[in-house]
Amino acid sequence: MSWYPLQLPSLAGRRYLVTGANAGLGFFTAARLAGAGAHVVLSGRSPERLDAAAAAIRGARPAASVETLVIDQSSLDSVDAGADRLLADAPLDGIVANAGMVHPPEVRLESIDGNELVLATNVLGHFALIGRLLPHLAPGARVVSLGSLSTRLSTFRVDDLQLERGYDSWRAYAQSKIASQAIAFELDRRLRAGGVPVASIVGHPGYSIGGRTPTVPGVNEPSRGKRFADSLQAGWAQGKHRGAEIPLHALTAPGVESGQFWGPKYLTRGTPTLQRPTRVSSDPVVGARVWAFAERATGHEFPVRGRADG
Repeated sequence: MSWYPLQLPSLAGRRYLVTGANAGLGFFTAARLAGAGAHVVLSGRSPERLDAAAAAIRGARPAASVETLVIDQSSLDSVDAGADRLLADAPLDGIVANAGMVHPPEVRLESIDGNELVLATNVLGHFALIGRLLPHLAPGARVVSLGSLSTRLSTFRVDDLQLERGYDSWRAYAQSKIASQAIAFELDRRLRAGGVPVASIVGHPGYSIGGRTPTVPGVNEPSRGKRFADSLQAGWAQGKHRGAEIPLHALTAPGVESGQFWGPKYLTRGTPTLQRPTRVSSDPVVGARVWAFAERATGHEFPVRGRADG
Protein backbone atom coordinates (compact mmCIF):
# COMPACT_ATOMS: atom_id res chain seq x y z
CA MET A 1 0.00 0.00 0.00
CA SER A 2 3.05 2.29 -0.29
CA TRP A 3 1.43 4.02 -3.26
CA TYR A 4 -1.23 5.68 -1.09
CA PRO A 5 -1.97 8.55 -1.13
CA LEU A 6 -1.19 9.66 -4.65
CA GLN A 7 0.39 13.07 -4.98
CA LEU A 8 -2.09 15.48 -6.53
CA PRO A 9 -1.01 18.57 -8.46
CA SER A 10 -1.89 21.98 -7.10
CA LEU A 11 -5.54 22.60 -7.95
CA ALA A 12 -5.67 26.21 -6.77
CA GLY A 13 -8.13 28.20 -8.85
CA ARG A 14 -9.96 25.12 -10.10
CA ARG A 15 -13.61 24.31 -9.49
CA TYR A 16 -15.10 20.82 -9.37
CA LEU A 17 -18.48 19.19 -8.80
CA VAL A 18 -18.59 15.85 -6.99
CA THR A 19 -22.00 14.21 -6.86
CA GLY A 20 -22.85 11.99 -3.91
CA ALA A 21 -20.12 13.75 -1.93
CA ASN A 22 -21.76 13.38 1.46
CA ALA A 23 -20.33 9.87 2.05
CA GLY A 24 -18.17 7.07 0.69
CA LEU A 25 -16.05 7.50 -2.40
CA GLY A 26 -17.57 10.89 -3.16
CA PHE A 27 -16.64 12.31 0.23
CA PHE A 28 -13.02 11.19 0.06
CA THR A 29 -12.75 12.42 -3.54
CA ALA A 30 -14.08 15.84 -2.55
CA ALA A 31 -11.87 16.02 0.54
CA ARG A 32 -8.72 15.28 -1.44
CA LEU A 33 -9.60 17.84 -4.12
CA ALA A 34 -10.22 20.49 -1.49
CA GLY A 35 -6.96 19.56 0.20
CA ALA A 36 -5.14 20.25 -3.06
CA GLY A 37 -6.56 23.76 -3.22
CA ALA A 38 -9.63 23.33 -5.43
CA HIS A 39 -13.05 24.79 -4.77
CA VAL A 40 -15.40 21.81 -4.54
CA VAL A 41 -19.17 21.72 -4.86
CA LEU A 42 -20.50 18.77 -2.87
CA SER A 43 -23.89 17.57 -4.09
CA GLY A 44 -26.25 15.04 -2.55
CA ARG A 45 -29.89 14.66 -1.63
CA SER A 46 -29.62 15.17 2.16
CA PRO A 47 -28.85 18.72 3.38
CA GLU A 48 -27.91 17.39 6.81
CA ARG A 49 -25.44 14.82 5.49
CA LEU A 50 -23.95 17.36 3.10
CA ASP A 51 -23.44 19.80 5.97
CA ALA A 52 -21.74 17.04 8.00
CA ALA A 53 -19.43 16.23 5.08
CA ALA A 54 -18.53 19.88 4.51
CA ALA A 55 -17.88 20.32 8.25
CA ALA A 56 -15.61 17.26 8.28
CA ILE A 57 -13.58 18.60 5.36
CA ARG A 58 -13.25 22.04 6.93
CA GLY A 59 -12.41 20.49 10.29
CA ALA A 60 -9.44 18.65 8.80
CA ARG A 61 -8.48 21.50 6.46
CA PRO A 62 -9.63 24.88 7.82
CA ALA A 63 -8.68 26.64 4.59
CA ALA A 64 -10.73 24.25 2.41
CA SER A 65 -13.08 25.90 -0.06
CA VAL A 66 -16.27 23.85 -0.29
CA GLU A 67 -19.97 24.46 -0.77
CA THR A 68 -23.01 22.20 -0.73
CA LEU A 69 -25.74 21.75 -3.29
CA VAL A 70 -28.83 19.60 -2.77
CA ILE A 71 -29.54 17.43 -5.82
CA ASP A 72 -31.62 14.26 -5.80
CA GLN A 73 -30.23 12.43 -8.82
CA SER A 74 -33.44 10.38 -9.17
CA SER A 75 -35.54 13.52 -9.77
CA LEU A 76 -35.16 15.38 -13.05
CA ASP A 77 -36.69 18.53 -11.52
CA SER A 78 -34.07 18.43 -8.75
CA VAL A 79 -31.32 17.90 -11.33
CA ASP A 80 -32.57 20.88 -13.35
CA ALA A 81 -32.69 23.11 -10.27
CA GLY A 82 -29.15 22.09 -9.32
CA ALA A 83 -27.91 22.69 -12.85
CA ASP A 84 -29.50 26.17 -12.86
CA ARG A 85 -27.56 27.06 -9.71
CA LEU A 86 -24.29 25.75 -11.12
CA LEU A 87 -24.78 27.56 -14.42
CA ALA A 88 -25.16 30.83 -12.54
CA ASP A 89 -21.67 30.48 -11.08
CA ALA A 90 -18.15 30.12 -12.47
CA PRO A 91 -17.36 27.41 -15.05
CA LEU A 92 -16.35 23.98 -13.82
CA ASP A 93 -12.99 22.32 -14.44
CA GLY A 94 -14.41 18.87 -13.87
CA ILE A 95 -17.28 16.67 -12.72
CA VAL A 96 -17.06 13.42 -10.79
CA ALA A 97 -20.34 11.59 -11.48
CA ASN A 98 -20.22 9.47 -8.35
CA ALA A 99 -23.71 9.55 -6.81
CA GLY A 100 -25.57 6.27 -7.02
CA MET A 101 -27.73 3.68 -5.36
CA VAL A 102 -25.42 0.84 -4.28
CA HIS A 103 -28.07 -1.21 -2.45
CA PRO A 104 -31.08 -1.40 -4.80
CA PRO A 105 -34.57 -2.24 -3.51
CA GLU A 106 -35.68 -5.85 -3.64
CA VAL A 107 -38.72 -4.95 -5.75
CA ARG A 108 -38.95 -2.73 -8.80
CA LEU A 109 -39.73 0.88 -7.86
CA GLU A 110 -40.10 3.95 -10.02
CA SER A 111 -38.75 7.46 -9.63
CA ILE A 112 -41.03 10.49 -9.43
CA ASP A 113 -40.59 10.77 -13.21
CA GLY A 114 -41.72 7.18 -13.84
CA ASN A 115 -38.32 5.63 -14.55
CA GLU A 116 -37.00 2.51 -12.81
CA LEU A 117 -35.47 3.91 -9.63
CA VAL A 118 -31.93 2.50 -9.81
CA LEU A 119 -31.61 3.51 -13.46
CA ALA A 120 -32.97 6.97 -12.67
CA THR A 121 -30.54 7.49 -9.79
CA ASN A 122 -27.39 5.94 -11.24
CA VAL A 123 -27.74 6.85 -14.90
CA LEU A 124 -30.47 9.22 -16.02
CA GLY A 125 -29.86 11.95 -13.44
CA HIS A 126 -26.20 12.23 -14.38
CA PHE A 127 -27.04 12.12 -18.08
CA ALA A 128 -29.39 15.09 -17.69
CA LEU A 129 -27.00 16.97 -15.38
CA ILE A 130 -23.93 16.58 -17.58
CA GLY A 131 -26.00 17.50 -20.62
CA ARG A 132 -26.97 20.79 -18.98
CA LEU A 133 -23.47 21.52 -17.70
CA LEU A 134 -21.37 20.58 -20.74
CA PRO A 135 -21.40 24.12 -22.23
CA HIS A 136 -20.36 25.40 -18.78
CA LEU A 137 -17.19 23.30 -18.58
CA ALA A 138 -13.85 25.06 -18.99
CA PRO A 139 -11.57 24.00 -21.87
CA GLY A 140 -9.58 20.98 -20.76
CA ALA A 141 -12.20 19.93 -18.21
CA ARG A 142 -12.73 16.24 -17.44
CA VAL A 143 -15.93 14.35 -16.73
CA VAL A 144 -15.22 11.22 -14.69
CA SER A 145 -17.95 8.60 -14.49
CA LEU A 146 -17.77 5.89 -11.83
CA GLY A 147 -17.64 2.41 -13.30
CA SER A 148 -17.93 -0.88 -11.46
CA LEU A 149 -16.60 -4.43 -11.32
CA SER A 150 -20.23 -5.51 -11.65
CA THR A 151 -20.05 -4.69 -15.36
CA ARG A 152 -17.90 -7.82 -15.77
CA LEU A 153 -20.41 -10.04 -13.99
CA SER A 154 -23.73 -9.44 -15.72
CA THR A 155 -25.36 -9.61 -19.10
CA PHE A 156 -26.96 -6.46 -20.49
CA ARG A 157 -30.53 -6.12 -21.75
CA VAL A 158 -30.14 -3.03 -23.89
CA ASP A 159 -33.75 -3.50 -25.01
CA ASP A 160 -35.05 -3.62 -21.41
CA LEU A 161 -33.18 -0.91 -19.51
CA GLN A 162 -36.29 -0.16 -17.44
CA LEU A 163 -36.38 -3.85 -16.38
CA GLU A 164 -40.06 -4.15 -17.19
CA ARG A 165 -39.64 -7.76 -18.32
CA GLY A 166 -38.06 -8.91 -15.09
CA TYR A 167 -36.45 -7.22 -12.11
CA ASP A 168 -33.95 -8.27 -9.50
CA SER A 169 -31.76 -6.00 -7.40
CA TRP A 170 -28.44 -7.32 -8.72
CA ARG A 171 -29.42 -6.88 -12.35
CA ALA A 172 -30.75 -3.41 -11.61
CA TYR A 173 -27.40 -2.33 -10.19
CA ALA A 174 -25.20 -4.09 -12.75
CA GLN A 175 -27.23 -2.87 -15.72
CA SER A 176 -27.13 0.69 -14.38
CA LYS A 177 -23.33 0.58 -14.20
CA ILE A 178 -23.00 -0.91 -17.69
CA ALA A 179 -25.29 1.83 -18.98
CA SER A 180 -23.25 4.49 -17.16
CA GLN A 181 -20.04 3.27 -18.76
CA ALA A 182 -21.68 3.00 -22.18
CA ILE A 183 -22.86 6.61 -21.97
CA ALA A 184 -19.43 7.82 -20.80
CA PHE A 185 -17.67 6.15 -23.73
CA GLU A 186 -20.32 7.44 -26.13
CA LEU A 187 -19.78 10.91 -24.70
CA ASP A 188 -16.07 10.56 -25.47
CA ARG A 189 -16.84 9.67 -29.09
CA ARG A 190 -19.20 12.63 -29.46
CA LEU A 191 -16.79 15.07 -27.82
CA ARG A 192 -14.06 14.00 -30.23
CA ALA A 193 -16.37 14.22 -33.24
CA GLY A 194 -17.55 17.68 -32.17
CA GLY A 195 -14.07 18.99 -31.44
CA VAL A 196 -15.07 19.83 -27.86
CA PRO A 197 -12.00 20.26 -25.59
CA VAL A 198 -13.45 18.19 -22.75
CA ALA A 199 -12.55 14.62 -21.75
CA SER A 200 -14.89 11.80 -20.68
CA ILE A 201 -13.18 9.12 -18.61
CA VAL A 202 -14.40 6.09 -16.65
CA GLY A 203 -12.84 4.98 -13.39
CA HIS A 204 -13.89 1.96 -11.35
CA PRO A 205 -12.89 1.91 -7.66
CA GLY A 206 -12.44 -1.84 -7.27
CA TYR A 207 -13.91 -3.44 -4.18
CA SER A 208 -14.00 -0.54 -1.74
CA ILE A 209 -15.94 -1.07 1.48
CA GLY A 210 -16.96 0.95 4.52
CA GLY A 211 -15.45 -1.30 7.19
CA ARG A 212 -11.98 -0.81 5.72
CA THR A 213 -12.46 2.97 5.66
CA PRO A 214 -11.34 5.45 8.35
CA THR A 215 -14.02 6.72 10.72
CA VAL A 216 -15.22 10.24 9.89
CA PRO A 217 -17.93 11.47 12.29
CA GLY A 218 -21.20 12.09 10.47
CA VAL A 219 -19.78 10.61 7.26
CA ASN A 220 -18.41 7.11 7.83
CA GLU A 221 -19.19 5.45 11.16
CA PRO A 222 -19.27 1.67 10.67
CA SER A 223 -20.24 -0.49 13.61
CA ARG A 224 -17.77 -2.81 15.32
CA GLY A 225 -19.53 -5.74 13.66
CA LYS A 226 -19.14 -4.13 10.23
CA ARG A 227 -15.46 -3.48 10.89
CA PHE A 228 -14.92 -7.09 11.91
CA ALA A 229 -16.83 -8.54 8.94
CA ASP A 230 -15.04 -6.30 6.45
CA SER A 231 -11.64 -7.07 8.00
CA LEU A 232 -12.14 -10.67 6.92
CA GLN A 233 -12.02 -9.41 3.33
CA ALA A 234 -8.76 -7.53 3.78
CA GLY A 235 -6.95 -9.70 1.25
CA TRP A 236 -9.01 -8.41 -1.65
CA ALA A 237 -10.81 -5.30 -0.37
CA GLN A 238 -9.74 -1.74 0.30
CA GLY A 239 -11.26 1.27 2.04
CA LYS A 240 -13.28 3.83 0.19
CA HIS A 241 -10.53 6.40 0.84
CA ARG A 242 -8.21 4.28 -1.31
CA GLY A 243 -10.87 3.58 -3.92
CA ALA A 244 -11.32 7.33 -4.33
CA GLU A 245 -7.78 7.57 -5.68
CA ILE A 246 -9.02 6.08 -8.98
CA PRO A 247 -11.43 8.91 -9.89
CA LEU A 248 -8.92 11.42 -8.49
CA HIS A 249 -6.26 10.10 -10.84
CA ALA A 250 -8.65 10.15 -13.79
CA LEU A 251 -9.66 13.71 -12.96
CA THR A 252 -6.26 15.29 -12.26
CA ALA A 253 -3.29 13.23 -13.42
CA PRO A 254 -1.27 14.43 -16.43
CA GLY A 255 -1.43 12.16 -19.44
CA VAL A 256 -4.93 10.84 -18.81
CA GLU A 257 -6.89 10.88 -22.08
CA SER A 258 -10.55 10.96 -22.97
CA GLY A 259 -12.09 7.55 -23.51
CA GLN A 260 -9.77 5.78 -21.07
CA PHE A 261 -10.82 3.29 -18.40
CA TRP A 262 -8.93 3.29 -15.09
CA GLY A 263 -9.11 0.87 -12.20
CA PRO A 264 -7.03 -0.65 -9.38
CA LYS A 265 -3.89 -2.54 -10.36
CA TYR A 266 -5.08 -5.77 -8.75
CA LEU A 267 -8.66 -5.42 -10.04
CA THR A 268 -10.24 -5.07 -6.59
CA ARG A 269 -7.56 -2.92 -4.95
CA GLY A 270 -4.34 -1.08 -5.66
CA THR A 271 -2.84 1.85 -7.47
CA PRO A 272 -4.69 3.36 -10.49
CA THR A 273 -3.87 1.49 -13.68
CA LEU A 274 -5.06 1.89 -17.25
CA GLN A 275 -7.36 -1.04 -18.06
CA ARG A 276 -9.69 -2.38 -20.73
CA PRO A 277 -13.46 -2.03 -20.23
CA THR A 278 -15.97 -4.72 -21.06
CA ARG A 279 -16.78 -5.10 -24.72
CA VAL A 280 -20.48 -4.31 -24.31
CA SER A 281 -19.91 -1.06 -22.40
CA SER A 282 -17.43 0.23 -25.00
CA ASP A 283 -19.38 -0.93 -28.07
CA PRO A 284 -20.32 2.15 -30.18
CA VAL A 285 -23.59 0.56 -31.31
CA VAL A 286 -24.62 -0.13 -27.71
CA GLY A 287 -23.49 3.33 -26.66
CA ALA A 288 -25.60 5.03 -29.32
CA ARG A 289 -28.66 2.99 -28.31
CA VAL A 290 -28.27 3.75 -24.61
CA TRP A 291 -27.71 7.44 -25.38
CA ALA A 292 -30.88 7.63 -27.48
CA PHE A 293 -32.81 5.81 -24.76
CA ALA A 294 -31.55 8.26 -22.11
CA GLU A 295 -32.66 11.23 -24.21
CA ARG A 296 -36.15 9.76 -24.48
CA ALA A 297 -36.37 8.72 -20.83
CA THR A 298 -35.25 12.11 -19.51
CA GLY A 299 -36.88 14.30 -22.12
CA HIS A 300 -33.50 16.06 -22.34
CA GLU A 301 -31.73 16.31 -25.69
CA PHE A 302 -27.96 16.18 -25.19
CA PRO A 303 -26.29 17.86 -28.16
CA VAL A 304 -22.49 17.74 -28.19
CA ARG A 305 -20.87 20.37 -30.34
CA GLY A 306 -17.91 22.72 -30.32
CA ARG A 307 -18.20 26.19 -28.94
CA ALA A 308 -17.91 27.70 -32.40
CA ASP A 309 -21.16 25.94 -33.30
CA GLY A 310 -23.10 27.54 -30.50
